[in-house]
This record gives sequence, structure tokens and C-alpha cells, in this order.
Amino acid sequence: MAEGVGEEKKKFSIWDLPDVPMGQVPPHLELQRSRVSCNKDAPIHTESIQYSGAYASMGIDNSSRLDRFSNNFRVEVVQLNKDDMEFDMIGIDAAIANSFRGILIAELPTMAIEKVLIANNTSIIQDEVLAHRLGLVPIRVDPRLFEYLSENDQPNEKNTIVFKLHVQCKRGRPRITVKLDALKWLPNGSELVKETRNATSDSSSKPETYTYFGCSQETIPEFVKNPIIPKYPDIIIAKLGPGQEIELEAHAVKGIGKTHAKWSPVATAWYRMLPELRIDCNCRFLLF
Repeated sequence: MAEGVGEEKKKFSIWDLPDVPMGQVPPHLELQRSRVSCNKDAPIHTESIQYSGAYASMGIDNSSRLDRFSNNFRVEVVQLNKDDMEFDMIGIDAAIANSFRGILIAELPTMAIEKVLIANNTSIIQDEVLAHRLGLVPIRVDPRLFEYLSENDQPNEKNTIVFKLHVQCKRGRPRITVKLDALKWLPNGSELVKETRNATSDSSSKPETYTYFGCSQETIPEFVKNPIIPKYPDIIIAKLGPGQEIELEAHAVKGIGKTHAKWSPVATAWYRMLPELRIDCNCRFLLF
């Protein structure tokens, strides 16, 4: 008779790994999982593995925690001017840093020209091309001072900015270059009168325009000393020859880059990994 007959056979689980330490990870994995920066003044833990079940076989919960992220995350501004901003994000995973990049491009609101009402355009630039060029014009204004314009809202002083452009090259004169400095802000709203089908309307009443401003935007304290103007007045809009003319109104509204690229507040946003060179006790070089 074979030995062991009649004895109960032991059950073996795939998770019973005697060579795997439970409750802890090997030193080299612990360094990769949650390493500390070399800054002695303010050590920062940088997690490079975000998957919660990465060490489930060892009995370790690797799930992200908001309180730990808030305590470890730090932003250091390297360079800041009117056109560029460079900053270091310390204590953050590359995937989350990339999500910040996407937010900067697609989800930060700005003001951009959405509707162009052309009264006269005899230049060589088609109406559609001219409207597209105006839509990409950066406007110097704080979008937090305005509301979003929905389909059911009427354009008013709280959700719309109106600009006017009227330039003409007279006959017998040389060609002229039209730049953004010719785009004038209309704080009282639209000046173009709508065409009315009712010929018996009261002539003494105020003509109806394309906006419904209750007050002038010049009375808003933020615009008293800082009028709304294009950011770069030297951008060329068009060139007019003798006898050519452009007359239009441009209405700017609030939007985000996810809807259209003209509302994106950044020309480009990118990130790169900052290498960290460390030497352990065994004189091995580690590059993160």
C-alpha cells in the first residue's frame, strides 16, 4: 500500500507564495513605488505606480489617497511673464501631469470672437476667411468677468463683447494694411440696426440692434482703467487696395478649447520628466 493513503490531501492556493514577503515589498520595488526626493529641506514622496492592485499578492493596498496627494504635491514657478509660464510639479505622477496639460488646452475658458456681422466687404479676402481670422484674435480680458452665452440667452453686457471694424482705402491712394488696432471696442453694444419687416413701426422708438445691453461696459469697475482691446494690435487682418472697404461687427463670447481651438488659452502646453540620479549603498546608479 502506498504511503499517505487515507490522509487528507492539502489544498494549495495560487496566492500562497512562500517566497513572497507579505505586508512589504522588496527594497528596490519600495524605492520605485514611493521614493523620496533628494531635497533635504522639503522631502517629497513621488509615486510612480498608481494602480491600486499592483501589490495585491503581497497584501499591500496601493490605492491613491487624496490627503497623501495634497500633502506631497507642490508647484514651483520657474518663469512667469505675460506670454509664457514654466513651473515644476513635484510629487505627482506623469499621467496626472499629462491630465493637467489637457486641462490647460481644452477646459480653461477664454473670450473669443464667435459671430461676425459683415455689412460690407469688397476686399480680396472672402467673408468666411475674414471671420475665421478674427475668431483667432486673442483678446485681453478676464473671462471670469463674463457669463456663458447659451442658445436661449440674449446677448447682453454680461456675456458678449462687441467690436467694430470700419476701414477704407480711397481711390488714388496706395494700398493700406489693416491691423488689429483698427478693431474698436463698443462698450454700449451693437450699432448695426436689424432689418424690420414691419414698415408701420414707430419711428420714434429706438432701433433694434443685435445686442441688448442694459448698461455700458465702461461702467464696470474692472474696465474703467483697463479697456477691452486685442492682445497684439500689430497682427495683420487684411490689405486693402484703392476703392476697397471692410465694415463689420464682431461679437466675442465665453468658451473653452474643447468646443473650438480659438478658445484655447495656450498656443501649446507640454511637459517633460525631470531626471533624478541617486546612488544607493551598493554603489549602483539609479536614474528616475
